[in-house]
Amino acid sequence: MDNALLRFGLGKGYLDAGEFARAAEHLQRCVEFDPKYSAAWKLLGKAQLEQGDSRAAEQAWQQGIAAAQGHGDKQAEKEMTVFIKRLQRQASSS
Repeated sequence: MDNALLRFGLGKGYLDAGEFARAAEHLQRCVEFDPKYSAAWKLLGKAQLEQGDSRAAEQAWQQGIAAAQGHGDKQAEKEMTVFIKRLQRQASSS
C-alpha cells in the first residue's frame, strides 16, 4: 500500500545510502501524499542539495517551514531556517 510513511522510509533509506536522486523521488511523492509532513520536506531539501540543486532545496525547505509552522513543529522549522541561511551565505560568498 503506497502512502506517505512508506515513501518517507524509502526516501530516508536512499538518502542514507547516498542515492540522492532516488531519495528525492520518494520524498517528493511523500509530500504529495501529505504536504504537511515537515520531516519529509527537510529530507527532500537535503536530497536536492546533494544533487546540486540548491534552488529546489531552498524551495523545499520554505515549504517545509510553512508545514512545520502549521502544526507547531518548532525544531523542524529551526533546522530548515538554518539550512536556508547557510545556503544564502554560500551564495553571497561565491
